[in-house]
Amino acid sequence: MGKKKARPRRSFTPEFKAEIVELCRRGDRSVGQVAKDFDLTETAVRDWVKQAEIDAGERDGLTNAEREELAALRRENRRLREDVDILKRATAFFATETR
Repeated sequence: MGKKKARPRRSFTPEFKAEIVELCRRGDRSVGQVAKDFDLTETAVRDWVKQAEIDAGERDGLTNAEREELAALRRENRRLREDVDILKRATAFFATETR
């Protein structure tokens, strides 16, 4: 039995994702059929539809804007923690130097 070769990770524009979501929402084709027609994974298409529902307020969850803000806050928090750690080490170093 041969293993399936992993497909390289692809990225899609927000416009493309919106078009795919709109095709799914129209209802004339299933999510699976839309995914097959555009050579996408069904899971990815379902995730896009779910995120579009969250962004539209139809479903609970973090919107894209909230996700971006959370990621930015986590980056800033990590940087500030590193700054505090550096300052603690510098304080300890200079405290031993002055004795």
